[in-house]
Amino acid sequence: MAVVFSKPKALTDAPLHYCPGCTHGIIHRLVAEAIDDLGILGRTVGVAPVGCAVMAYDYFSCDMVEAAHGRAPAVATGLKRAMPDRIIFTYQGDGDLASIGMAETVHAATRNENITVIFVNNAIYGMTGGQMAPTSLPGQVTQTSPYGRDVKTVGYPIKVCELLSALDAPYYIERVAVNNVKHVMAAKKAIKRAFENQVEGRGFSLIEVVSSCPTNWGMTPQKALDWVESDMIPYYPLGVYRDKSKEAE
Repeated sequence: MAVVFSKPKALTDAPLHYCPGCTHGIIHRLVAEAIDDLGILGRTVGVAPVGCAVMAYDYFSCDMVEAAHGRAPAVATGLKRAMPDRIIFTYQGDGDLASIGMAETVHAATRNENITVIFVNNAIYGMTGGQMAPTSLPGQVTQTSPYGRDVKTVGYPIKVCELLSALDAPYYIERVAVNNVKHVMAAKKAIKRAFENQVEGRGFSLIEVVSSCPTNWGMTPQKALDWVESDMIPYYPLGVYRDKSKEAE
């Protein structure tokens, strides 16, 4: 019997620890499929964050390094410069990348470091219990904004793709989502493109993945996917924000 669908080689057999309905598992698979498709598993090194994906080193079968909170782009920079023949990627949440790690993200991008950054935006701090994140929407209720995010006192959410695309150096920046089949397929294409850019030595690529967090949003998995479509995507529009291959045409 012909095998038409199987687990990517770049994923281990370890059961995922994520909450029911969490889309980290989908994103893990898309990253693993990109690594498999490009045949780069043996020379890929991932950098795990602090956050819900802190144990990503258990799930990817490539070499993995654990970074201190927010420091994944700095660790990835060191790895790439020390081993330029390796393919280096970071996997980070919104608290890790857009809060404590914002400086590392911006400076890695403005240096056009030849790394691939996978940024998961679920608009909340997941691992620590549902506090307001840099990406929480205006009016969004969280553990630390029980009356909704008040932009007058805490400011507006940070739009990472828009912010980084204002820099001169980054090569490729795209925002995708994984709340339905169409968006998952587009996300797979973008993630693979981000790895291809590194293989070809083009520089910094970041893929922001708009994701869901049913547990901390207080929703069922299906309601959470619907909320991604109705609330998150309008605030965080999907699309390519920087593609230097197009600019050169």
